[in-house]
This record gives sequence, structure tokens and C-alpha cells, in this order.
Amino acid sequence: MTDPVLTDPVLVGTDGSDSAHRAVRWAADEAVLRNRPLLIVHALDSALYAAPLFAAPQAVDALTDAGRRMLAEAVEAARERRPEVQVSSRLLTGRVSGALRELSREAFELVLGHRGLGGFSSLLLGSTGLAMAGHAAGPVVIVRGDTDGEHGEPHGRIVVGLALERDEDESETLHYAFEAAAARGARVHVVNAWEVPAAYAEANRALDDRQIEEKIRWRLIEAHAPWRKAYPDLEVTEQVVREHPVTALCDASREADLLVVGPRRRGGLAALGLGSVSHGVIHHAHCPVVIARARTDS
Repeated sequence: MTDPVLTDPVLVGTDGSDSAHRAVRWAADEAVLRNRPLLIVHALDSALYAAPLFAAPQAVDALTDAGRRMLAEAVEAARERRPEVQVSSRLLTGRVSGALRELSREAFELVLGHRGLGGFSSLLLGSTGLAMAGHAAGPVVIVRGDTDGEHGEPHGRIVVGLALERDEDESETLHYAFEAAAARGARVHVVNAWEVPAAYAEANRALDDRQIEEKIRWRLIEAHAPWRKAYPDLEVTEQVVREHPVTALCDASREADLLVVGPRRRGGLAALGLGSVSHGVIHHAHCPVVIARARTDS
């Protein structure tokens, strides 16, 4: 007897780009893996209706027809990839970010390609996609790297980056990583990267890197202990490296099936709902990146 399909769908956006097609295929795999339905959406930005170039009814009709064709092609691609997937589609209108955020409240996660076609209705990371990575109502997956097995079998490794800052709640990041690893039969690799300013290091030459790294390693073990207990069959490893976090995580992503990080609302990117590390890895990682936002209805 098979388990019943869970109701919250894997939500994926398409704009007809090659990147979006790859995101749709990844999302179809994910939906089957997670035993969830797949919902594919295309968004027509309401700003189009106010633009003189597109204001004519026939122009709006043409864009709507093009959106429906994109959705039909995406549904066909998802079924070709995973014939068993339960898939539906929806054409959205309104402000793209607002429409996707609203729909993300009822989704398990939102999946986007890492670049789009550009223009009003694209899911280009520089605009709508980046905004969704910071403000969706749940986890956001940015599909990067080789996801189709073109370069061999899956690595069987989920990399999760932890900051270990005092006021940073890492529970959602670890929850997603361990759940994803259990679904894939993969191991969890927990990474912390640390740096000290050059001036501080020069003034404190007695810094013992080995001692610092050992302390951080024990803090990592303590942080993921509850999840290790919840998933006792998973293999878990830790890595502490003295390097910029973006560099360390992107290097680790070369041999990963998924890189999981938290949003970390810090620094000059706070308005985007992203920290600089999250922002950096979604642009440079070598595998799909998850911004493990806590699910919320607010």
C-alpha cells in the first residue's frame, strides 16, 4: 500500500527559459521524492496592462496565450520526466512577487531557475527570483548546477551551512537538510567557515587555529544533535574551515546534491530578506541551493 500524497505542493515557476525548464524537471523529481503534487505557474505582471506598448487588448491576449503555451510545455516536460507525478498548472496575474508569495503560503517549497529570459514576467534572479528568495513564505530552491545526472550518479551528500551566531536560529536549516537527506538516502555534511580580520590576526599572533576549529566543531555537533537523534540512520560529518563562508560553501557544493542555508537577515541586503552569504551562494554554487525559510502564513 502506497502512502497518500501530501497536499502542500512543490511549487515551480516557469518563464519558458532553459533555466526554468531545468527547474521544472528538478521540481518533478522533488515532488515524486517528497510524495507531493507539483504545481507549475507562470506569472503575467499586472504592470504590463498599464504599459502603452502592451495596453492593446490583442497584445495582452497574445501574452496570455504565450503564457498558457509555456505552462502546457512545462506540464508535458514534467510528465515526460516523471510520468507518475501529479501535476497541475496555473496562470497568475498581478504583481509577480506578490502573486508568488501568496501562493507560496500554501506550498511545501517554491522552486525557481537561477536565471530567466528577462522582461516583465521573468523569474530572473536579479529581480523577481531574488525577491522571492528573500520573501517567500517558506523554503525557496534555486536550481543551479548539474541536476540531470549528465555527469554521473548523484553525490549522495547534502551540504548545510551553519553560522552558529548567538541570535541565529538554525533549526529550520537543519530540519530541511536532514529531511532532504533522509528522502534521498544521502549523508549530511555540516559546514562552518570562519574568518578574522587581518588586522586582528596580526595583533593576536597567538591565535590557535586548531583550538578554535575544535571548539567550533563541538558547537556544530551540539547544534545538530537533536536532528541526529531524530534521524539516527543518517551519516553526518562536520567541516570547519578558515575561509570566507561563500567560498567554503561553494567549494563544498561541487560534490553535493543540495546546498542548504538560512536566509540570515543581515548587512546591506536586509531589505531583500537575505544575508550576504545566502546571496552569494545562490549566485555561485555548483548545485541547487535551498534558502530554508521557516514556513509562515504571515
